[in-house]
Amino acid sequence: MIEVFLKGLGVGVAVAAPVGPIGLLCIRRTLARGWAAGVRSGLGAAVADATYGMMVAAGFAATGLLVRHAREMQFAGGVLIALLGTFALRSYLAHSTRKPAEARGWGQGGLADFLSTYVLTISNPMTILAFAGLVAGLGAASQGGGQAAYVLVAGVFLGSALWWLILSSAATILRSRLTDKTTRWLDLASGLVLLVWGAWIALGAVSG
Repeated sequence: MIEVFLKGLGVGVAVAAPVGPIGLLCIRRTLARGWAAGVRSGLGAAVADATYGMMVAAGFAATGLLVRHAREMQFAGGVLIALLGTFALRSYLAHSTRKPAEARGWGQGGLADFLSTYVLTISNPMTILAFAGLVAGLGAASQGGGQAAYVLVAGVFLGSALWWLILSSAATILRSRLTDKTTRWLDLASGLVLLVWGAWIALGAVSG
């Protein structure tokens, strides 16, 4: 069981670690609103990873239903990323008329931080394909006992959550060294990247 858990832990880190829109959101929210905002965002992604793992462990056809609807999910995720980029650009523009502390928020609370990254991770076709590839591994794990597949899923969740905790903590250290002017330009840069990234993902879904 320990070997199965460690395997899941490694998978969780491997799925979460690649730099993408979720990582950028986590960093941006940490810089703008502190460690808790970044951790909430990261946990949304970790729970989404665990959701896919649980579906596979429970016997759902990750290579069937999910992949068949990957294009629609990709389009929805791209639109949401573009909207979040728009919020960041609005935050950049708001600095000229509001106090810095008022302008840094993205108009989101704690639950919205969690839900937005959950939805983005669920709709990411790369996440779908990654967990579709786990089917064989989960099948092999189940030979070690009826609970082995769920132990693997627990490892996936903890590995993913661990990565987001590390990323948020690193961004928190960086945050203490940034000036408000630097934060403003980060709003602009992250907003533009997310807007273009989201539009590219959505257009990719439309074009097939």
